[in-house]
Amino acid sequence: MRKRIIFPGFVLLSFTLFSCTKNFLDVNKDPNNPTSIAVSKLLPTAERSLAASLGVSGGNVPGMGQILATYVHQVVVREDPFQYGATGTDFFLVTSWDNLYSGQALAINGSVLFEGCLQNLQVIINDATAKGNLQYAGIAQILKAYSFSQLVDIFGDVPFSEALQLKEGKVNPAFDKGIDIYPKLFSLLDSGIANLQANAPNSLTPRSDDVIYGGNKTNWIKAANTIKLKLLLQQRLVKNVSADVNTLLTGNNLISNTAESFVMPYGVSGATDDRNPGFQDYFATQRTNYISPWFYSILKGYNPKLFTNIVDPRIPWYFYNQLTPAAAADNPTEYRDTNFLSIVFGSIGPNRDFLQDNAITLLGIYPVGGRYDDGAGGAVNSNSGTGAAPYRFITYADRLYIEAELMKTGVIAGDAAAKLKEALQESFKEVDYVVTKYVKPAQQVPTLSGSAAATIYTNKIMDYYNNNSSKQLEIIMTEKWIAAFGNFVDEYTDYRRTRFPVLFDPNDASVAPNHFYQPPVNGDLVVSPGAQPAIPVQLGRDYPLTLPWSQNELNANKNAPPQKQPSTYKPFWLP
Repeated sequence: MRKRIIFPGFVLLSFTLFSCTKNFLDVNKDPNNPTSIAVSKLLPTAERSLAASLGVSGGNVPGMGQILATYVHQVVVREDPFQYGATGTDFFLVTSWDNLYSGQALAINGSVLFEGCLQNLQVIINDATAKGNLQYAGIAQILKAYSFSQLVDIFGDVPFSEALQLKEGKVNPAFDKGIDIYPKLFSLLDSGIANLQANAPNSLTPRSDDVIYGGNKTNWIKAANTIKLKLLLQQRLVKNVSADVNTLLTGNNLISNTAESFVMPYGVSGATDDRNPGFQDYFATQRTNYISPWFYSILKGYNPKLFTNIVDPRIPWYFYNQLTPAAAADNPTEYRDTNFLSIVFGSIGPNRDFLQDNAITLLGIYPVGGRYDDGAGGAVNSNSGTGAAPYRFITYADRLYIEAELMKTGVIAGDAAAKLKEALQESFKEVDYVVTKYVKPAQQVPTLSGSAAATIYTNKIMDYYNNNSSKQLEIIMTEKWIAAFGNFVDEYTDYRRTRFPVLFDPNDASVAPNHFYQPPVNGDLVVSPGAQPAIPVQLGRDYPLTLPWSQNELNANKNAPPQKQPSTYKPFWLP
């Protein structure tokens, strides 16, 4: 099932609920316990809200990825994330926080459904446990653990032990330390696995209402174990996780092929619009997500820092160019390489703010279900793709990159080079799988995996890896960063843990001039790198080690801490 879930009789209330908002108790006698709503209706709402809250902006739920895509230098926007400027009042941050904890309230025949994630998951856990519907309880526990892991990784400390307990009168939940939350997430995952494995005769079982796995218990258990592997990796700098990691790997019950990847499918435009939120730029009145020239330069082999002269074959899947090489842009351009057009992070140049709606290079068929770039160009519209690319929580490729990092850093034994090659090859398979399984485009899209270009690229990367021992972890993490395009939360987490890949620094003289640019010549067209003076850039802030907390939460919650300084407030897994 990939259609957006619409329930009859909904009345959308005209306010947003925060994890600790005091006044929504007036909505109904017991808004935190909508027992008349079937868990089969709560589950898809929670799953969809989780994906939308973590992804890039679009639709009704702006995602946290809108900020983090800029912070990991794969997207550039002109809003708050520009120059690491997102604050606790940032629209994307506040709305994503709200939707992860509670979301909007939908009145249904005298009861309340939260159009959000964690509140619905908690109701499912409570109701399904009480009624013996243990498969629902298990799935909700796994999703709850994953959701809180993402919140801890993004913010550091968050409401946990007292959150989601409005019925018990806890309207001002304390902020728990991330180091105290993580062990409880493993317990939640274990409980979820146990519930999925339990013998529960005559219980309700999820089917199409489980949008992620269709009620497949085996896949949910593998996802739970792979989440554990990811959380152990997160802690490797502050804790010896070798024994636990080896136990998981020996158990061999992890995501083990492309089809088992933990993803949230999206649908196509129809009676209801359930397209990937990142596809919104294809039909928005103003397009906002520019591809980072830094990311582009690495994929094109322009960048002097890494993979110089190695061209990544995924470019036409990742980006769609509306321009043809000789076409004129809408307005004066800041960064253009033939048909690729963008703006630069931190720019204060005169051409940064011109609108380029029909010229901007857009997110492609992968990761948002847009158009594959066949070179023909043309301005896009809502029919230029299906928008049905899934949000990828954890894929099989992610698991392989995790193992490569663990091997390279000595946490476990193994051949990191062989694992990196396996991960690279799986990354290409994943692109093809998303295109054929989910997006199903009308245009002809070639097969990437096994192609000559993919083989050449893999061989060059492996040669580079084998001949640069001091760069091997950087190579693994850069390839993971490239493959994870679309899951900006985990990219942000990986970068803070390893400081790889090398990100664009406007203050770095070795890159700030023209070393990775191909700036405009004669107004538009580019003939060679470094042909013009540098684009003026500035950076007035240090890199944020966590995001600020939602200011709305801090204002409403008397037990909330003072607002943090993001550049110094570390997650617990950073030493």
